Amino acid sequence: MITLYGIPNCDTVKKARTWLTEHGVAHTFHDFKKQGVPERELERWLAAAGWETLVNRKGTTWRGLDEATRNAVTDNASARAMLLAHASVIKRPVVVWADGAITVGFDANAWQNRQ
Repeated sequence: MITLYGIPNCDTVKKARTWLTEHGVAHTFHDFKKQGVPERELERWLAAAGWETLVNRKGTTWRGLDEATRNAVTDNASARAMLLAHASVIKRPVVVWADGAITVGFDANAWQNRQ
């Protein structure tokens, strides 16, 4: 089963969920706001994608953090702590595909090749 992780009101997550539905791809949705960030999954995402990919430095939540907090994120361990404390900083969506592969963000062309 495919699991899409994100926040329901995020425009990119909305596009991704719509794309999956329109292409008949069965999936479940994990809402960070209601269900939190799953710590074990976060470990897998960091190992697979790296903290640089997972941390959304363009979002309003990141920009709203104080400079010291932003500067303290320098590796997987420091990113993990910050991402658990501020789920909105995770670049969305994170998708765990049926084969265990992990992607971050929405790219319709790349997803087309996953089917």
